[in-house]
Amino acid sequence: MKRFDVIVIGGGHAGCEAAMAAAGMGSSVLLLTPDLNGLAKMSCNPAVGGIAKGQIVREIDALGGWSGVVTDASTLQFRMLNRSKGPAMWSPRAQCDKQQFSSTWLKVLLSASNLSIYADFAADFLFENREIAGVRTVTGAIFYARAFILTAGTFLNGKMYIGEHTFEGGRIGEKSSYGISDQLADFGIPTARMKTGTPPRIDIRSIDLSKLARQAGDVSPERFSFLDRPSSVQAGGEQMDCYLLHTNERVHEILRTGFDRSPLFTGRIHGKGPRYCPSIEDKLRTFSDKDSHQLFLEPEGRTSPEYYLQGFSSSLPLEVQQDAVHAIEGLENAVFFKPAYAVEYDYFDPQYLHYSLRSRVVDNLFLAGQVNGTTGYEEAAAQGIIAGMNAVLWLSGKDPFILRRDQAYIGVLIDDLVNKGVDEPYRMFTSRAEYRILLRQDNADFRLTALSHDLGLASEERYAAMMRKQEAVNELSVLCESSKLRPDVVNPYLSDVGSTVLSESKHLADLVSRPELSLSDLLQFVPRGTNPAFTPDVVTSVEVAIKYAGYIEREKQQADKNNRLEYIKIPSDFDFDAIQGLSIECRQKLKRYKPETIAQASHISGVSPADISVLLVYFGR
Repeated sequence: MKRFDVIVIGGGHAGCEAAMAAAGMGSSVLLLTPDLNGLAKMSCNPAVGGIAKGQIVREIDALGGWSGVVTDASTLQFRMLNRSKGPAMWSPRAQCDKQQFSSTWLKVLLSASNLSIYADFAADFLFENREIAGVRTVTGAIFYARAFILTAGTFLNGKMYIGEHTFEGGRIGEKSSYGISDQLADFGIPTARMKTGTPPRIDIRSIDLSKLARQAGDVSPERFSFLDRPSSVQAGGEQMDCYLLHTNERVHEILRTGFDRSPLFTGRIHGKGPRYCPSIEDKLRTFSDKDSHQLFLEPEGRTSPEYYLQGFSSSLPLEVQQDAVHAIEGLENAVFFKPAYAVEYDYFDPQYLHYSLRSRVVDNLFLAGQVNGTTGYEEAAAQGIIAGMNAVLWLSGKDPFILRRDQAYIGVLIDDLVNKGVDEPYRMFTSRAEYRILLRQDNADFRLTALSHDLGLASEERYAAMMRKQEAVNELSVLCESSKLRPDVVNPYLSDVGSTVLSESKHLADLVSRPELSLSDLLQFVPRGTNPAFTPDVVTSVEVAIKYAGYIEREKQQADKNNRLEYIKIPSDFDFDAIQGLSIECRQKLKRYKPETIAQASHISGVSPADISVLLVYFGR
C-alpha cells in the first residue's frame, strides 16, 4: 500500500484546508473521507463569516488557504456587518449555495498536486512505539504515513437526538466513527462530550413572504479573497434575500409542551452545548422573561427551495417542532424538508496540544476542528490550515509556524484553546482579542501573506497582489499627507455634510481624520493630475490608518511590550518546583502544560501576574 507524508482524516472544513496546505507545501497527502460529494459540507448554517469569523476567513485566505475562494465562488448574498461601528468590528459574511460550496471544494482538491483522496471511514490507528504508523479503514484498507491530522468533526461516537428518538450518526443520514476516540483516550488524551444542533429546513414555497421582513445583501457586494477574482455575485449573479421573523408567546407555549421529552432536559444528552448558539428550548429556559426571539430564513441554494430557519435549533419531538413553527406568522403552512436535531460527539482536551496543534501525547498526531472543542466552519478551517502547515514543517525538522495574539484571530483562537482549554464549544468573537484594531478584516494580507509565502504556501500570485496593494496604499498615504484642499473648493461639500468649513487650506489627511468625512468622497477635490484611481480596499486601508492612528499605535506599543516575553524561553525539562515563590496552582499548571516561553506561561489560566514576575526574576529579567 502506498505511503504518504501526511494523512488527513475527515473531509470537513478543517480537513480540506489541512490537506491543501500540506500538499501546497510539497508533501504527499492522502485525504480520507467517506463522501467526495460532501466535502466541507455545510451541516448547519449555509453561510461563511460573521462577527470575528469573517476576519478568520480573510486570514485563512491571506495565508494561502481556500475557504475564501470557495466562498466567493458560491456566494448567494454578501453583507459587511457592523458598518455603523469602527473598522475593528467590520465583519464580512456571505450566504452560500451549499451544494456549490462542496462541489467547488472537490474541484480545488482534485486539481492539487501531491494530493490523493480515498472515500472510506477511518476505523482505527496502527501504532508503533507510541507513534501512529498507519490508519485502517472500515473496509480493511491500510494506509501508512509519517504524520496524521485528525479532523473528524462531530463523527467520533456521534449520537443524534430528536425528542425521544436517538440514533447514531455525526450528521443526519451519515454514520458515526468508532474506535479512534477510545484508542487516543487509552494513550492518555482526555476525551469528553460536547453537543451541537441544527434547525429545521423548510420549503420556501410554503411560506407567506409578505408577512416577513426582507433582508437584502449589500448594494456593492465585496468578496472574501484578496485575489483579484470577482465573486459569483460580483460577476453578475443576482443576490438572494434572507427574511427576518420572530417567535411569539403561542410558539413558546407549544415548545414548552415538549420539554418533558427533550433530551436536553431529561439528562439523555450529557455534552455541553454552545452558549452563544443555543437551542430554542434553551433560549426559553435561559431567557424566560422574553416573549419573542428573532429568527432568520436563509437560502441554502440558488435552485433549491430549501431554507434554513436560523435561531430555531432544537432537539424537541418532531410534532412539537412542526406545531411551533406553524404558530409563527408567515409560517402557518410551512412544509418541513428536514427536522431540527441535536448531535452529541467526542472531543479531546486541547490543552494537550502544542501551539502547532501537534499532540503532546502522540508525537506525529495533529488535531484540528471540532475534535478540539470548537464550533463553526471558520474556526475549524483556521485550525486545519495551521495543522497542515505545521505537519509539513515538523516532518522537515523546522520550527513550527505559530501566530501570536497580535498577529491574527487565528493566533487568539489557538492560544485560547491550548492555554485555557474549553468547557463548552468554543466560538470566536471580536471581544476575545485584545488587539482588535490591529486584526482588521481589511489588512489580513499585510499581516500574514509574506509569512506564509516565506514558508512556501502562499503563492507568487498572492504575494504579488499583496505587494501591489501595499504600493498603492503607500502612494495614497503620501497623497493624503501632501495634498492641500482649498476652502473655496471643499467648503460647499463640508457644509452639505455638516462638517466645519475651512478658513485656510488643509491637508487631505487632516480632513480624513474627521469622523464624519470619508476619504472616497474627499478624493474628488484633489487636483485631477495628482489623483490616480485607487481601488476601494486601498482607500479603506488608508482611511482606517488615518482615522484610527492613535488607537493603532497604542495597540502596537502594548503588543510589542507583551511580545518581549516571547523571547524568554523555558527549557522543556525545567523543574518548576525549584521556584519557591510560585503559587501551588501555577506550578501544577506549568508542569502539566509545559509552556515554551514566558509569554505562553502568562496566558495559562491559573498563572497570575505575580507568578510571571517571579519567573522573570528567576530567569534574570
